[in-house]
This record gives sequence, structure tokens and C-alpha cells, in this order.
Amino acid sequence: MASEKEPKEPSFEASLKRLEDIVNKLEEGELDLDKSIALFEEGVAVTKRLQKKLEEAERKIEKLTRASGGELTAAPMEDEGGGGAPF
Repeated sequence: MASEKEPKEPSFEASLKRLEDIVNKLEEGELDLDKSIALFEEGVAVTKRLQKKLEEAERKIEKLTRASGGELTAAPMEDEGGGGAPF
């Protein structure tokens, strides 16, 4: 029995680009209400997908961070931007 391939999830960069496109279209304000709502809903879904990928990356970094003695430590990531949440 042949297995069906699951659709591949878009890369982080492709998802971020899509979110930027959605925001730009919504900011233009030229869409009708139904299209605006549909794009907003898609934007929320893309944002959740991006957040999930960021959390997965953070967990991987925490697993790979080791103290000088070799034991695993959860080192917090530095906030270089000094701002709040990206979304």
C-alpha cells in the first residue's frame, strides 16, 4: 500500500513573507469586508504557525546549550531588539 505524502508546511521565511503580504493588503484598505476577514483569519493562522516554529527553535537551542561541566542548561535567549513580542 503506497503512503500518501503529507503536504509540506511552508518554511519560516515563506510564512513570514505571506504574513507581510497579508498585512500590506489589509493596510491598503481597498478590500471588501469578506475578503478582509478572510485575509485576517489567514494572518492569524500564519502567525500561530510562525510562533510554533519560533518556540520549537527556542526549545532546540535550550537543549543544545551546555554548561562548562557538560550538563544541559536552559540558557535564556538574549533580546537584542529591546522591544516586546514580534507580533
